[in-house]
Amino acid sequence: MNRLDPAPAIPPSQLRSAVDWAVVSRRSIRAFLPAEVHSKEIEAILDVARHAASGVNTQPWKVHVLTGAAKDRLSAAIAAVDDDASQADSLEEPYTYYPLDWVSPYLERRRKVGWDLYGLLGIAKTDKARMHAQHGRNYRFFGAPVGLIFTIDRVMQAGSLIDYGMFLQSVMVAARARSLDTCPQVAFTKFHGVIARELAIPDQEMVVCGMSLGYADPSRVENSLVTHRENVDSFTTFHN
Repeated sequence: MNRLDPAPAIPPSQLRSAVDWAVVSRRSIRAFLPAEVHSKEIEAILDVARHAASGVNTQPWKVHVLTGAAKDRLSAAIAAVDDDASQADSLEEPYTYYPLDWVSPYLERRRKVGWDLYGLLGIAKTDKARMHAQHGRNYRFFGAPVGLIFTIDRVMQAGSLIDYGMFLQSVMVAARARSLDTCPQVAFTKFHGVIARELAIPDQEMVVCGMSLGYADPSRVENSLVTHRENVDSFTTFHN
C-alpha cells in the first residue's frame, strides 16, 4: 500500500464507519480460540502499524513474534518463575508503568476493571490462588496462537514510549480490521530478564510489553467484559 494512494473507492461514510468500528471495537480479550493466524496476516498487520507516527521518524519499535513451540517455551520459562514466590518477588520492572501512589479517579478505575473481571469469573477477593492462576494466564498469552513481545533500545527516552503507544494501537486496530483480537499486556515487563534470555534479546534493549493475538473465544465469559469509558466532555476543554 502506497501512503499517497487515494482513499478506497467507497462512500466516505462507510470508510469512516469502518475506521471507527476498528478503534471502538478493540477490547482486551482474555480467552482465545486455537485457530491459526497465518504468518502473512501477522506481517500485513505489522506492515500497516509501521506507519505509526514517531518523533523525527525514530521508529523505536522492535517486535518478536512467537508461535508454536517457541511461544510454549517462553510461557513455561515465565510460569516457572511466576509460580515461585521467592523468585517472582525479587524481580524488578525495567521501567515504571503505573503511578507509585494511586489517586482518584485512577484508583477507582483500576479497582473497577479488576473486580468486574473477577466477578465475571466468580473469583472472590480472598481467593488468592485463583487470582494468581488467572493472572498467570497472561504468560500463556490467554491461549492465543500468537504472542508478541515488544522491545525498545534503552537509549531512547520517555517520548519514544509515547511513539510506541501509537505503534501498539496501530497493531491492534489493524488486527481488528482483519477480524482479529488482541490483549496488550504490561504483565510481561517484570520478567524481562527471563524473556531476554529465552529470545536472545541484547542487554541494550528492554521489554516494553507483550500482546496476545488471535480470534476471541465467544463462549468465554471473561470476553463479555466491556470497560467503561468517560464521555468526551469529562476530559476535554474547548478554547475559542
